[in-house]
Amino acid sequence: MDRIFFFKVGMFMLGLLLRSEEAKELEYIIKRELEELLLDFEDERIEKTVKETMEEKYKMIFKLYQRIAPPGDCVRYVRSWKERHSGDE
Repeated sequence: MDRIFFFKVGMFMLGLLLRSEEAKELEYIIKRELEELLLDFEDERIEKTVKETMEEKYKMIFKLYQRIAPPGDCVRYVRSWKERHSGDE
């Protein structure tokens, strides 16, 4: 079964038609990226400025994931306020 995804890019709305296996692959790639970012957030060797940039990337990728994944699956990748602000002093 084909799936259609819509994305707003600037003032334009784009649609993407994917076969089921393509949609699953896209979801898998996005999940892997989110998991890698979550692991990197826990790495104390990474500087705060780098983590701030990672946070922006995380937000963008998570929003993309929210568009293609069932809502129940998104909960796993939600970062709490405490996680986002750990290390702020």
